[in-house]
Amino acid sequence: MKLIVQIPCLNEAKTIATVINEIPKKIQGIDSIEILIIDDGSVDQTIAIVKSLNVDHVIQNIGNKGLGISFQSGMQYALSHGADILVNTDGDNQYPGKYIPSLIAPILEKKADIVIGNRQTKKVEHFSITKKFFQWVGTKVVILLSGEKGLQDAVSGFRAYSRDAMLEINITEKFSYTLDSTIQASEKRLKLSSVPITVNPPTRPSRLFGSMLEHIRKSGFGALRTFALYKPLRLFIGLGCLFFVIGMIPIVRFLYDYFFTSYTNGKIQSLIIGSTFISISFNLFALGIIGDLLGRNRKLIEDILKRQKES
Repeated sequence: MKLIVQIPCLNEAKTIATVINEIPKKIQGIDSIEILIIDDGSVDQTIAIVKSLNVDHVIQNIGNKGLGISFQSGMQYALSHGADILVNTDGDNQYPGKYIPSLIAPILEKKADIVIGNRQTKKVEHFSITKKFFQWVGTKVVILLSGEKGLQDAVSGFRAYSRDAMLEINITEKFSYTLDSTIQASEKRLKLSSVPITVNPPTRPSRLFGSMLEHIRKSGFGALRTFALYKPLRLFIGLGCLFFVIGMIPIVRFLYDYFFTSYTNGKIQSLIIGSTFISISFNLFALGIIGDLLGRNRKLIEDILKRQKES
């Protein structure tokens, strides 16, 4: 049983050595533990430090590709090098390496395909009230989109993936992989689980986003795109029903005045507005059907891709 611990990093010269040294050397049930560094265009001494520590694998992106792309390339690399389990952790030393055995335990016990380290954000002292609130809201939104009611920390990047999960998941977002992989896991019937962890104090500001609003915007649009990609019928039929109901309100108002009162001239605008919303609703219904048909084609393509990954 081979475990690969991948560490995407960008200019992490101050912390990368600590992160690497804290990764356990032995874990019960694991025959070999290898470390994979994915450098996303660092311009400091990160790579020099990594090479001095003789890590097993190094991927160097030409320029900054983004966390989502770095994660996907690392997962592909891990599969091609025989990984049975992949653990992803951060290069800024946010996640203590001592939790890796707990993180992979449900996979070793065949109880989960993906395990998420639950940071228990309510207890994290250096998280502001605003950050805690939006983390909670974000998790609730992902639960709504994915249907994973047991999800506790949707944006935690400390995760373990079984080989089956690596074969099934195909990251489509450049910004991040957490929400993307969670929604895909739900659609592909992969079992998710969580284990409680604590986090280290921050060593630097986040490089994924400049502000909380930027994080919400990017994460929100990313989750919505992934949801539309994998569950288009549910999304567009839902939106179509909403527009249909809105359109029927002014139309019913017009029809009532037309049949039961003599005053109709002032209600023509209601008919026009209602008809517009009804037209939009039927377009959305059509998009849902088309999206569902494309989704079936995408499923066939992903099955072919899975076989290629296995070979």
